[in-house]
Amino acid sequence: MITQAKATPERAWLGEVSAVLLQQALADLNTAYRNFFASLTGKRKGRKLAPPRFRSRKDSRQAIRFTKNARFTITPGGKLRLPKIGDVPVRWSRNVPSDPSSVTVIKDAAGRYFASFVVETTDQPLPGSDAEIVIDLGLSHFAVLSDGRKVANPRILRRAAKKLRKAQKALSRTQKGSANRQKAKQVVAKAHARVTDTRRDWAHKLSTQIIRDNQAVYVEDLAVSGLARTKLAKSVHDAGWSQFVGMLEYKAARYGRTFAKVDRWFPSSKLCSACGRLAEAMPLNVRSWSCPCGAVHDRDVNAAVNILAAGRADRLNACGGTVRPAD
Repeated sequence: MITQAKATPERAWLGEVSAVLLQQALADLNTAYRNFFASLTGKRKGRKLAPPRFRSRKDSRQAIRFTKNARFTITPGGKLRLPKIGDVPVRWSRNVPSDPSSVTVIKDAAGRYFASFVVETTDQPLPGSDAEIVIDLGLSHFAVLSDGRKVANPRILRRAAKKLRKAQKALSRTQKGSANRQKAKQVVAKAHARVTDTRRDWAHKLSTQIIRDNQAVYVEDLAVSGLARTKLAKSVHDAGWSQFVGMLEYKAARYGRTFAKVDRWFPSSKLCSACGRLAEAMPLNVRSWSCPCGAVHDRDVNAAVNILAAGRADRLNACGGTVRPAD
């Protein structure tokens, strides 16, 4: 199929790249369709997958993957040698720990190029710790920890809104198909990339600190996709809860920590952490409340303490002992 396509005038440009890239694209397409049909029939668990979408060479984001068959190499001078491209200078973010089995070269919408290597590595577990922590995610505060600490919400997208609005207005004034429009699109893409990079960097630093200092981490399982359909959608997306929780999960597995999610239907906010009494209702505008037993609770701190008790119950239920609040 690839050979026949190269012979046609409209697909002659396929001969300008390594044949391994074209074969890999077909292999990825085959995997995508297998996953799609497995999702339709229920063999693949989780959310339903959409069918593969057509990728054009004119898309703002491009990606190619070189496998070992493509014979890419890293030169002694630190350059990346790619077939039919040549030696590409690289600014290395870290040393490659072992011989890579593949490399994916990505061009994002902002015009930046990244090289991502697949390597085998072994991570050493962190020293043991007796500390446990619960993270209650929110919008007024990004996270409230069970030890009483509150992490402020950085609101990265909100802070950059003025610059984004200015760049988007400049783009809307340009004529479609013009060179100035392409330049304006690059400005908008770079502004969005700066927001994305800042949010990712902030989440990496916070998640690394939490995993390093605690042996067990518990998080409430939030329905982010449902919250993203409400009037709080912009704030929910700006917070980046899913990205942060995903970082906690894979870092815990990598460094020998315990990570668990507590059921989203667990009434963490309206359950008294002192006596176990369940309040009838708890609107979002109620930030502190008093229990008939005499305890006065900060809504977020109380939720974090209850999630910690629920997480311990799920983790230690086979070891005996009381881990939930008394009735």
